[in-house]
Amino acid sequence: MSESAYETMLRAAGLAPIAGADEAGRGACAGPLVAAAVILDPDRPIDGLDDSKALTEKARERLYPVILERAAASACVSIPAPDVDRMGVQRANLFALQTAVESLDLSPTFVITDGFAVEGLGMASVGMWKADQVASCVSAASIIAKVTRDRYMTELDQIYPDYEFSVHKGYATALHQRHLDELGPCAEHRLSYANVARTTRVVSS
Repeated sequence: MSESAYETMLRAAGLAPIAGADEAGRGACAGPLVAAAVILDPDRPIDGLDDSKALTEKARERLYPVILERAAASACVSIPAPDVDRMGVQRANLFALQTAVESLDLSPTFVITDGFAVEGLGMASVGMWKADQVASCVSAASIIAKVTRDRYMTELDQIYPDYEFSVHKGYATALHQRHLDELGPCAEHRLSYANVARTTRVVSS
């Protein structure tokens, strides 16, 4: 994906650097919520950028180091499952996105977030529906967030092999729910989620 017309317009209006921010794992019932922010370098374009969910795992893994190497700045933040429970998923999501933007080595002038606006960034911003499909900086952020989270969930297989986290990545698939029903939750599960809370009650009875 080349720079979108919207990003080109922002740059022409003097609003560069432009950061894109997105998250991964909001809908999962286990594992962290991960947010990333990326400022792309217009002089170092990256071919193949797209919404991370539209790309294969192989494509995401190929793009991940390219983004880190060519981006003007990037940052990634993880909110562990217990903190997602404590804060609530919406607040945790906003906090992660805000922290990722604030962690960039280069301060953006304008920020594009996927889906909804994030208040308190301290600079102009906009939330765009399907931004990860139409804004290259958000696509890059979505890839960084997803690859970072998927790698973490795969590593959890070494600690909790019976849950098969490398397969479902913590989302509430039929396979994951079957393991939850049989084993109950582990330390990486979000206990505030209804499908997990049900198994907690069953296991503790």
